[in-house]
Amino acid sequence: MNLQLRPATAADIPAITAIYAVEVRELVNTYEYEVPAESEMAQRMSDILARGFPYLVATLDGEVAGYAYANTYRGRIAYQWTVENSVYVDGRFQGHGVGSALMQALIDECTARGFRQMVAVIGEPTNTASIKLHERFGFQMVGIFRGLGRKHGRWLDTVQMQRALGDGADSAPTNE
Repeated sequence: MNLQLRPATAADIPAITAIYAVEVRELVNTYEYEVPAESEMAQRMSDILARGFPYLVATLDGEVAGYAYANTYRGRIAYQWTVENSVYVDGRFQGHGVGSALMQALIDECTARGFRQMVAVIGEPTNTASIKLHERFGFQMVGIFRGLGRKHGRWLDTVQMQRALGDGADSAPTNE
């Protein structure tokens, strides 16, 4: 299989929406109840890109196998050097290195853009695949919020993980 990474485009929206739809309908990790329409997913991508964050897709033999992006962690100005990551892999392609390739590329892109911290907000401590992926890339468990969300008739805990990018908090950013 030929794995390729590239910036996401509007042409990828149908595949991205299909991958996300499975997460929304069948799992709890997104905390969304309804699958967003392709137009909504396109608007989300546009907003992320307009704010200067990376949005990537991975393809295997020409088919979108996964996607990843970074986004604002929080809206207040003091958080401007911190990003929250998202990585989604089509179930058909899990276990083929897609998530790892996307994670490394996302970390590299965010570091190159001057971000200093990356936060992962992982729905449910039972999402061991995501937790292990993040651990492989140097994320550390920061904590678990108990009962923070509710979906599919049950309360959900939320895992918080973090890793430094570049110098992290060891030096001031150049754009301060």
